[in-house]
Amino acid sequence: MRCPFCHNPDSRVIDSREADEGATTRRRRSCPQCGRRFTTVEEAVLAVVKRSGVSEPFNRSKVVAGVRRACQGRPVDEDQLALLAQQVEDTIRASGAAEVPAHEVGLAILGPLRELDEVAYLRFASVYRSFTSVADFEKEIAELKARPAGAATSSAGPSDGS
Repeated sequence: MRCPFCHNPDSRVIDSREADEGATTRRRRSCPQCGRRFTTVEEAVLAVVKRSGVSEPFNRSKVVAGVRRACQGRPVDEDQLALLAQQVEDTIRASGAAEVPAHEVGLAILGPLRELDEVAYLRFASVYRSFTSVADFEKEIAELKARPAGAATSSAGPSDGS
């Protein structure tokens, strides 16, 4: 690690501690050349690969913004949205992959959103799964009625009857 004061390319780790419930590691370092100390924060980067192939860091606020639109006019508060976004991030990180397709992020949203608010779930699913007809809505509503609340949501997307 390069010293931010004298730009020496080497430094010595004096102390390491986990922070943010293990999501980051804080390291206290010392520069052997100038003797000054500094702290670094290390975080595992989770990248989302969009359909275009572009990769960008996972952004929890984007999850909240997308779900907030689906929850508009519904009895869902900001704390619930933040908790949902945390659940989505935890699910994605649990996969162990450094990069995940954007599609996987959408799938990870569907389950917790269904538990939070079924109307918001239906709104989100209609956009995410590109519903094109009333029949698509009817099919999803029938599946909602068939699955009891609390049951795991399928991550395979809508079935095509085959």
